[in-house]
Amino acid sequence: MNNIMQNMTFKKVGVLMGGTSAERDISLQSGHAVFEALNAAGMDAVAIDLQTDWASHIQHADIDAAFIALHGTWGEDGCIQGLLETMSIPYTGSGVAASALCMDKMLTKQVLQHVGLQTPVDITIHANGPIRYPVFIKPVDEGSSVGLHHVENKEAWQALKLDPSRGWMAEMPVTGVEIAVSVLNGTALMPVEVSPKSGVYDFKSKYTQGATEYFCPARLPAETLRLCMQQAEQAVQATHCQGAPRVDMIVGDGGAPMILEINTIPGMTETSLLPKAAAAAGMDFEQLCLNILASATLQHGGMA
Repeated sequence: MNNIMQNMTFKKVGVLMGGTSAERDISLQSGHAVFEALNAAGMDAVAIDLQTDWASHIQHADIDAAFIALHGTWGEDGCIQGLLETMSIPYTGSGVAASALCMDKMLTKQVLQHVGLQTPVDITIHANGPIRYPVFIKPVDEGSSVGLHHVENKEAWQALKLDPSRGWMAEMPVTGVEIAVSVLNGTALMPVEVSPKSGVYDFKSKYTQGATEYFCPARLPAETLRLCMQQAEQAVQATHCQGAPRVDMIVGDGGAPMILEINTIPGMTETSLLPKAAAAAGMDFEQLCLNILASATLQHGGMA
C-alpha cells in the first residue's frame, strides 16, 4: 500500500455516489464504503452525493480526481464520464465510449460475439410476448439485475406489465455454474462463484444478506478457471474497459464459459463480488480502492 500512496499524485478525491437511477441506494452503500476506505488510507477524500446539478456539486467540491461509485443510468453509461472529461477531472473506471457500450447489453453482445466469445441466445419478443419459453427478460440498459425476470410461460409474461417506454430483451436460459470474474487494471482476479438460494441471482439475491452463497475460487477445475480468466480479459480488451470491470459468466457442463454481461462499475458493498475476489488475492479493501484510484485518468487529456 505504501508504494501506491507514494505514487499517488491526487491531492483531493471526490467519491461520486448516489445519482438518480434505480440503483441509487446501492451506489450510496458502495460510495460510503470507498470514502471511508480512502480516508482510512490517508487520502483527502470527500463524499459527493449527486442528485441535482451534478456539475455544480463537483465544481464546488474542488477535487482533482473522481472515484466513480455510481451505478446505472447517468453514472455507468458514459454521462458522468463525459462531464468529467469536459471538467478536466481524472476519473476511475472506463471512458465514455466503453461505458456507453457496456450499458447497452445488445451492443455488448455483438462486440463479444465478433471476437469469438459466447453469449446467451437471443429470443425474439413479438407484441404478444417472446416466441418461446422459458426466457430471461431484462432491460437493455440497466445494471445490478434491476428488472431481471425469469418468465416460465405466456401467463407469467402477461402478468409482468413491463414499462413500454423501456427497451427489453429476452434470452434463452443457460444452466451451469454462475461466476463473476473481476479484471483489475487488465489482469483477471480469481473467479467468484455465486450460488443463490432462490436459484436466480436477481436483485434480491444480490443485496440480501444470506440469500446467496459465494465461493472463491469458484468450484471449477483449474483449467476451466484459467479459461474463464482469459476470456474475461479478452472481453475487457474487446470493449476497451478500464479500472476494475466485472465480467459475469455461466459455465455449462462442458466447461465452456458464456458471457452474460460486463459491469464497468461493480458494486463495492459488503456483499459485492469485486472485494471478495480482491481479498482472495491478498488485497484488502483499502488496497483495492487505492489500486482503482491509481488508474484514474482522462481519456482525452482534458480540455485545452
